[in-house]
Amino acid sequence: MNEDADVASQAFHQWASGYLLKKSAGAELKTAISEVLHGRSYVTPSVAQKLINEFIRDPRSGRSKDLTQRQRQVLQLLAEGRSMKEAAAVLDIAVRTIAFHKYRIMEEFGLKTNADLVRFALREHVISDS
Repeated sequence: MNEDADVASQAFHQWASGYLLKKSAGAELKTAISEVLHGRSYVTPSVAQKLINEFIRDPRSGRSKDLTQRQRQVLQLLAEGRSMKEAAAVLDIAVRTIAFHKYRIMEEFGLKTNADLVRFALREHVISDS
């Protein structure tokens, strides 16, 4: 697999039990299989170190990425109470594009409702509470 810690993290979020690289030696594959069969997880050491560095030692732990400029614009308009159609008109883009950005924001940051979206916008200082 990929050496990117984000990819490994996403795999475990999707209930993977182990993660190793295509270039891993056969002995490591045997070790990984054995660990998983015994109910444990396995992560190849180089990726495990990246996961530790990125997700445990990073003070922003729990946040996978920052918002793009376009995501911030979409989030601001939606959190201010604009409809997707109104936001699309303001940004001069398709309504489907607004929906795509909204979905990606909600998916990436674990938001379930429009209220969650507004709270997230406040927390991220995309809008103010005044």
